[in-house]
Amino acid sequence: MDSEDDKRLGVRLQRWTPPPRPDWSVMQGRFCRVEPLTPAHAADLHEANRIDDAIWDYMGYGPFGSEAEYAAWVESMAGKPDPMFFAVIDPASGRALGVASWLRIDPANGVIEVGHINFSPTLQRTPAATEAMALMMARVFGLGYRRYEWKCNALNLPSRRAAQRYGFSYEGVFRQAVVSKGRNRDTAWFAMIDAEWPRLKAAFDSWLAPGNFDAEGRQRQALSALTAPILVSRDPALAG
Repeated sequence: MDSEDDKRLGVRLQRWTPPPRPDWSVMQGRFCRVEPLTPAHAADLHEANRIDDAIWDYMGYGPFGSEAEYAAWVESMAGKPDPMFFAVIDPASGRALGVASWLRIDPANGVIEVGHINFSPTLQRTPAATEAMALMMARVFGLGYRRYEWKCNALNLPSRRAAQRYGFSYEGVFRQAVVSKGRNRDTAWFAMIDAEWPRLKAAFDSWLAPGNFDAEGRQRQALSALTAPILVSRDPALAG
């Protein structure tokens, strides 16, 4: 049972040891490979991104007017310790189709945020996109982190929907949190914690299993149905 001090001051972490910072190891899945972002990925990414400039609407940067501009941005981000950028690779073609990063990496408190997620239209709504997120989660919780965060512009309903589908519980909106591209940004917060990860991992494993897809590649069971029972709070903006 919890002691009175635990109730008053918070549960004491008896065996807590701060985890190491994540390294640049490649994360290999069945549908994708997640590898450190390098300038060599820029051409593929620029080509994939230019299908629809709307992917930049809620980012703090972009769209980029030319491949050279985008390549300069990639060069400025590649290899940074925070945010740590990775490219999502289609194993069949070897082409980079999207990026994501770990940021606000805080080993002392066991917290990491996933962000700067920018998946090209070709990657969006594919098993590879979901697997990339699952691989990054697995790496973080495997290292011993306690909390994994997702934050987005509160107006970005697709991002809020994705967070909840992936099993991030809604934690609220920080009003006037950021000025982005000269506009106000309220920020919606989501997170999952280590105690939830075993059930979330099982949900991802079930969804990504070959038997969950028919001959045309259509899912038999939705990931949102598998993660919904694990959520401790749901986003009211997505109700109905």
